[in-house]
Amino acid sequence: MPDGLVRIPAQTATLGSDTHYPEEAPSRDVSVDEFWVHTHAVTNTQFAEFVADTGYVTVAERPISSADYPNAPTENLQPGSMVFRRTPGPVDLRHLSQWWIWTPGASWRHPVGPNSSIDRRADHPVVHVAHEDAQTYAEWAGMALPTEEQWETAARGGLTGVAFTWGDDPEPAGRRFANFWHGDFPWRPEPGYGRTMAVGSFPPNDYGLYDMAGNVWEWTTTWYADGGAACCAEESYDPAQPQFRRPRRVVKGGSFLCADTYCLRYRPAARRGQPVDTGMSHIGFRCVSM
Repeated sequence: MPDGLVRIPAQTATLGSDTHYPEEAPSRDVSVDEFWVHTHAVTNTQFAEFVADTGYVTVAERPISSADYPNAPTENLQPGSMVFRRTPGPVDLRHLSQWWIWTPGASWRHPVGPNSSIDRRADHPVVHVAHEDAQTYAEWAGMALPTEEQWETAARGGLTGVAFTWGDDPEPAGRRFANFWHGDFPWRPEPGYGRTMAVGSFPPNDYGLYDMAGNVWEWTTTWYADGGAACCAEESYDPAQPQFRRPRRVVKGGSFLCADTYCLRYRPAARRGQPVDTGMSHIGFRCVSM
C-alpha cells in the first residue's frame, strides 16, 4: 500500500440523496474504477513542503486586478481571502455576509488574518487554497484531485443508503464522529469547536479515511451546476451573481461550520459550488492516485 493512501475498490456505488437538499438529487448508481486516496486532507506541514520546494505563491497571496473585480471596493483589492468570524449574538441566517469577512492578508500561512500563523496548526488541513493551488500541489505530488464521484464513493466507506459516513444517526450513543458546529450558530460554539481541528481527530470511516465529514470542505475536479454536474466552465457560473462570472467546481464533505440548524451538509451526498479562484477558511483538499 502506498504511504498515506488507501485503496478504494472498483464498484457501483449509490450516490446523491433524494431526502436532503435539491442539488443532491437524484440518488443514482455510479460505476467507479479502482483508485487510491489520501487518508486525510493535505495538512499545513505538507503544503509548506510543497511551497518550499517550488516557491509557489497561492491565489490568496497574489496581487488583485481591479479589471477582474469590477465595482469592488478599493480596500478589498488587496491579496487576501474570506475568513469566518463569529457574530456577537444571534443573527438572521439568511445573510451569510454577517459571518464571512473579506480579510486582506489572510492566506494559508495566516488562516484567520495577517497576524495569525500556522505555528500551532501544523497538522490541521491547509485552507485558503483556490482550486488552482490544490491542483498544482496534486501535480507536484504526482497525483490528482478526485472527481465528485470518486470523493463520495470513498466517503461512504462501502455503506449504501445511509445519511452520514458512519450511518444514519448523527451521534450514535452520544459519540461524535466529525468536526461540525456544536452550539449556537454562528456565534457561540461549544468549547473546542467552531474552527479546524488536527486531521484524524475523529474515527475513520470503514475504508480508513479520516474527516470525510466536517472539518473542511474539499475540492474536486467536477464542474458544478445546481441540477448536478456541469459539462464545462461555461455551464458552472452562479446565475444569482452574474456580475462575478466565476466558474465553480464541486466541493464536498462539509466543514466545521456545518450546523444542524443552518447547514446539514456534513454528509457524503452534500455538495456546493465554489468559485475556482476563491479560497476560504473552511476549504481544503486531498489527492487521489489511479
